[in-house]
Amino acid sequence: MKYTTLPNTDIKVSKICLGSMTWGEQNTEAEGHKQLDYAIEEGINFIDTAELYSVPSKKETYGSTEKIIGTWLQKRGKRDDVVIASKIVGPAEFTKHIRKGFFIKDEFEDAIHKSLQRLQTDYIDLYQLHWPERQTNYFGKLGYTHDNNDIWQDNFAEVLHLLEGFIKQGKIRNIGISNETAYGAMRYAEEAKKGSPKMITIQNPYNLLNRKDEIGLTEVLHRENIGHLPYSPLGFGMLTGKYLEEIPKNSRVDLFPNYNRYMNENSYKATRQYNEIAKKHGISLTQMSLAFVNQQPFVTSNIIGATTMEQLSENIGSIDITLTDQIINEINAVHAQVPNPAP
Repeated sequence: MKYTTLPNTDIKVSKICLGSMTWGEQNTEAEGHKQLDYAIEEGINFIDTAELYSVPSKKETYGSTEKIIGTWLQKRGKRDDVVIASKIVGPAEFTKHIRKGFFIKDEFEDAIHKSLQRLQTDYIDLYQLHWPERQTNYFGKLGYTHDNNDIWQDNFAEVLHLLEGFIKQGKIRNIGISNETAYGAMRYAEEAKKGSPKMITIQNPYNLLNRKDEIGLTEVLHRENIGHLPYSPLGFGMLTGKYLEEIPKNSRVDLFPNYNRYMNENSYKATRQYNEIAKKHGISLTQMSLAFVNQQPFVTSNIIGATTMEQLSENIGSIDITLTDQIINEINAVHAQVPNPAP
């Protein structure tokens, strides 16, 4: 395994982070524990979850993933050698069973208390805002279109002030954002310069089919020392190649057809070309796709996920793959022809 540190901290994290959103839906508690045990053996010390998980979000499974991590932590008995990241939901129709989703004191208190309880821990190492309160381009939207009906008012300073209170209480140690834009990342960074705590990471989708963060966000990350935690590095499984012929039974898209963000014509076109590059160089499409993300200079830790142990082993093994300049050039040539087909 390779390691780095969370920006602006001395917290060492593995370059691959174990994602967990299938635990409690597609994976049982025992399977989640098995994945955790294997990941630790392979050198992973960074685990990402959210109060929303498992997915898809349902009242019946709300918080199930945090509970699975909590029972594993209790059974294992060692908390300080793993880094746990979690998230509070933002406002959305599909999360009304959790709470309204606004970043105000009462909702932070409720979310943090329940996450700590489910995780069976006294603190969360990295606490993230799962998506913004304001209307902006995330979850499949490439460009920004202003919504005149958006009731949001600038509250970046207030959100940081509220989170600072929980940091001082020791309940959370560091803070980050997710599904955020360059504007949001920069506004939080500017507020931090006035003395507020800093958002040290951003967790956004990033993969061969969605490189939109390179357009404006990565400059902010470099200049403001904010770490990128890419999720969906395999594009909901598209970049494994398993959907190129047919949709396998019990795959995510088979079970949840609305998870089809990566299933459009241009995604298939680009994926077929990426698959040819991988075959030409004697590596799997999965490992080429993950290695591409792993070696991006703005990436702090790549969040991988799996439903089977075989998938997990292959995904973690990508840390040993280094793509040559020739492979990168061939990837970039496809990207120039079919840019960001699945934002």
